[in-house]
Amino acid sequence: MGPAPIVVTGGTGTLGRAVVSELERRGRRVRVLSRSPAPGALPAGREWATADLLEGESADIGRAVSGSETVIHCATTLNGPRDVTVAQQMIAACAAAGVRHFVLVSIVGIDRIPLSYYRGKLEVERLVAASGVPATIQRATQFHDLVRSLFARLARLPILLVPDMNFQSVDVADVAARLADVACRGPQGRVADFGGPRIDCSVDMAREFVATSGLRRRVVPLRVPRFLQQGAVRALADGANLVGDDAPRGTTTFADHLAAHPDPAAREYRDA
Repeated sequence: MGPAPIVVTGGTGTLGRAVVSELERRGRRVRVLSRSPAPGALPAGREWATADLLEGESADIGRAVSGSETVIHCATTLNGPRDVTVAQQMIAACAAAGVRHFVLVSIVGIDRIPLSYYRGKLEVERLVAASGVPATIQRATQFHDLVRSLFARLARLPILLVPDMNFQSVDVADVAARLADVACRGPQGRVADFGGPRIDCSVDMAREFVATSGLRRRVVPLRVPRFLQQGAVRALADGANLVGDDAPRGTTTFADHLAAHPDPAAREYRDA
């Protein structure tokens, strides 16, 4: 049988798919945990467990993690309270099953950017840290896919009004490789934040998106004067979504991502 399978929650989402692929590339057995049924025949070494982490039965979730020593929690929702509920379900199941390593992916700056969704993420981190289940918490910056998806939505209008701020977006494949690394090292608590290879201006990124996708759109910067900046706007202006100079980083730039995926309708970001 070999080593126990690594469970990947949200294994059909944007990040989860990349994590599954990376683990299998390294020769690891993987069990995808998804609310969707298995899509027919599975590749050799891949298992599938179906469970609804938000409203499903705890017994189903327990069976999904049974026999596994490591769980990488990629499942998320864009609703903070629901995200907390999902995490509570998973933590309880992992504690009962004796899981030895719970890997949580989180977001850079959630303790500095006052958004409801981020408050939920921060509460999930606290729950994991206090659970008694050995864990690693890995924060990452926004994914290229997410930034690109936001631009695609803005491009439905003839003019792209883009808030002028900096991003340090990162490729999901780079994050997946990082998560695979930390999963195989054992529990480490909160580790160094992980970011993209460079800091880019959102306006320049939007112009790159328009040029690469062939859209005829004018990009107009939306600048908020410093004295009017409050809350999340002020935090983002201060770089709360960026990593430190010494932080580990991916290698794929936003421009690389756009070159690989020029179709503006492709690769819609999926949370799970």
